Amino acid sequence: MRVLLVEDDVILGEAIRDSVAAHGHGVDWVKRLDEAGLSLDTVAYDLVLLDLNLPDGFGLKFLKELRGKGSDVPVIIVTAQDQIGVRIEGLDSGADDYLVKPFDLDELTARLAAVARRYAGQPNPELDVGEARVDLTRKVARIGDKQIELTAREWAVLETLLRHRGAIVSKPDIEDSLYEFGAEVESNAVEVYVSRLRKKLGAKVIETVRGLGYRVAA
Repeated sequence: MRVLLVEDDVILGEAIRDSVAAHGHGVDWVKRLDEAGLSLDTVAYDLVLLDLNLPDGFGLKFLKELRGKGSDVPVIIVTAQDQIGVRIEGLDSGADDYLVKPFDLDELTARLAAVARRYAGQPNPELDVGEARVDLTRKVARIGDKQIELTAREWAVLETLLRHRGAIVSKPDIEDSLYEFGAEVESNAVEVYVSRLRKKLGAKVIETVRGLGYRVAA
């Protein structure tokens, strides 16, 4: 998943960025709304984490303008403002969730995953993938009674494919979900992760559609 973090607090921003990245997702971090707008015009993000009080404006105005343009990118508001009126306005403005600072990073991870599942049309965190049973929230995969260990990057690739289950996902789209701006991407990184997932979950779990990308059967 490719995430845009809009947060001007350096300490909190670093903590959120590192936590999201540790789960294998690509994270681009900006500290101003004008930078956020440019980023959204450039990259097809899977989710936005949006603070409200930014140096160049108020996040809710930005969110309303974003929805007014027809954007349906999932947005989670992350703010210190806990007034019920602001929460209601945030949700009415098009936010998908509202998280009040300070918060536990594990809670942020769970909410991020829940919003992503809703947009993918898969509200149930547990899915059958070939012979494996996969819990996307707890990051647990099992084949029968045996637990299968997946790395953060392997989880990220699997989640990207499952969000588009039945559809072909191109190699560049998978790469975009894994790496932030400026990151060096090895040419065979996606192939390596797909190969590892096949070895762990079954050779037929991920289909290669030659010249187009990869697909997990619906």
